[in-house]
Amino acid sequence: METTLLVSVIIPFYNSDRYLAQAIESVVAQTYQPVEIIVIDDGSTDNSADVAKRFGEAVHYCYQTNSGTAAARNHGIELAQGNFLAFLDADDLWMPDKLERQMAAFASHPELDIVSGQVQQFHSPELDESIKAKIYCPPDLMPGHIPSAIVIKRESFFRVGLFETHWKLAEFPSWYVRATELGIQMMTLPNLVAKRRLHKTNKGVNQRQDKTEYIRILKASLDRRRAIGQLS
Repeated sequence: METTLLVSVIIPFYNSDRYLAQAIESVVAQTYQPVEIIVIDDGSTDNSADVAKRFGEAVHYCYQTNSGTAAARNHGIELAQGNFLAFLDADDLWMPDKLERQMAAFASHPELDIVSGQVQQFHSPELDESIKAKIYCPPDLMPGHIPSAIVIKRESFFRVGLFETHWKLAEFPSWYVRATELGIQMMTLPNLVAKRRLHKTNKGVNQRQDKTEYIRILKASLDRRRAIGQLS
């Protein structure tokens, strides 16, 4: 497979049979090619594996013992053949022209390491109104500082390193902070590229645990910067 412009799309999932098909379909429907789709089953006990396998040769399905999202993403990266990496959470959706717009940005600006875009959040349709009232859904587009919004050059990803597996919820924010410390070059497009589904069990609902991990990530960043003399 030609890898020069191949985008390897990594979709980790755990018990996501309700949403997984829509996520994969949003990748299959991309106007950009070539794409490889790698789905990492993080020890699911529901029907997620059957959902993924229904796509046949369109996806590369791989099972692992439940080890967490960071380990699942890392597993997918090990299998990826492309020079560009993209991530999609199993409950999120891509716009059809996401990769086309982002790869065009790389072509126009070869110095870039990461191209992101705008994200729109939405309440999952199955939620009743009482649940929706408890989960805030911003009405406006937001810059996409989430895995589902980015494409990154493979070599740039490995400059930062793999996702840290000790985080329960914040493996991507920790990676992003490390990338920022290294001066990774990023462009955020004005276009909508992904939709983030809000439901009862996705990341961000347990805000107390989120805040605890974010504080620990910030402290780790400050410690690294002091160690190399960036802070007094």
